Amino acid sequence: MLTDEEKKFIDYWEKNRDKQKKTFRQLLFGIPIGLIFALPILLNFASGWYKRAGMMINTTDFNPVVLLVAIFLIIGFIAIFSKRHKWEQNDQFYKELKARESADSPGHEKI
Repeated sequence: MLTDEEKKFIDYWEKNRDKQKKTFRQLLFGIPIGLIFALPILLNFASGWYKRAGMMINTTDFNPVVLLVAIFLIIGFIAIFSKRHKWEQNDQFYKELKARESADSPGHEKI
């Protein structure tokens, strides 16, 4: 037998499953998680505690565009990866609940 919370989750997931699977939505809602990973890199780079990084900034070989592109790629990857992982966990839980619900239904033989 399913609890009320599990039934609410089934209803919620049936309504929002396809909407939350879209990559653009996963990117938008995952940006804060990606920033959690990217901001320490920028702070580490800007703080100046690592002298060698400071020396690299002052050379002509340093291109800040490369650093910004790398930061944006990190943010995007972490954002999409974390939200997609969460979506897959929710979908797996939904499938387990549906299987348990159908097994508990009358007329279904238990093995």
